[in-house]
Amino acid sequence: MTEVKPRRSVLYMPGANERALEKAKALPADALILDLEDAVAPDAKEAARERVCAAASSGEYGKREVTIRVNGLDTEWHDADLRAAAQAGPAAVVVPKVNSAREVHNIERALELGGAPEHTKIWAMVETPVAMLHAEEIAAASDRLTVLVMGTNDLAKELHAEFVPGRGPLLGALSLCLLAARATGKVILDGVYNDVKDTEGFEAECRQGREYGFDGKTLIHPGQIEPCNRIFAPSEAEVEQARKIIAAFDEAKAEGRGVVTVDGRMIENLHVDNAQRVLALAEAFGA
Repeated sequence: MTEVKPRRSVLYMPGANERALEKAKALPADALILDLEDAVAPDAKEAARERVCAAASSGEYGKREVTIRVNGLDTEWHDADLRAAAQAGPAAVVVPKVNSAREVHNIERALELGGAPEHTKIWAMVETPVAMLHAEEIAAASDRLTVLVMGTNDLAKELHAEFVPGRGPLLGALSLCLLAARATGKVILDGVYNDVKDTEGFEAECRQGREYGFDGKTLIHPGQIEPCNRIFAPSEAEVEQARKIIAAFDEAKAEGRGVVTVDGRMIENLHVDNAQRVLALAEAFGA
């Protein structure tokens, strides 16, 4: 099984805020997105770029996966952001509003020309109707692209959709991107939840995201980390059940039995695969 990287909780941090970047070193998020886009005013872009690239290359964030979100492809800051990020060598460069395979190729070429190390991957944000309709070709465009990130706020805006509990207006788009990610072997992260005071609503959306198959969720506030980590990690009961399934299957195989049951349920290879994935996730999360 491919190595599982913890990406339950992926927290956006404003690149212009030095105090926030320092605080992030102690937060229990699995990954960080140091943001040069929405969180940074135009007149602070250059200073934020220097600060974020220094942070990403500092080695001071422990096991957290540190990424940099650059400004969009159609902005005046995009090229300089990519060059600086390539030199900083973060775990990944997060690019907003990726709409085509051609754009992925251009991003990859710019990183290579900028001298980005092999470990610096591309995380493509998919957040437009065009991206939804081309999600598979975006995901398959490059081996360097390893993660799709849902931009649900921009998507809702472009769809003229309302934010409602259960996210009914967005479910078709979410499903398309999940299909694209799984078809191409990529990780996919759910979008943000905007009301940082609505703990109940946030936890419900985390559960929905996990049930749909997302690998984790992007966050906008440190207070969202703990419930997100808890919900996207296998529970003790799930881990115990996974161990039971694998043990029963191995025992049956050793005895030459073709039929395996656990707690009255027939067990097949697909159940064993799912059980192995649960154990791999639990190990990655330190459970």
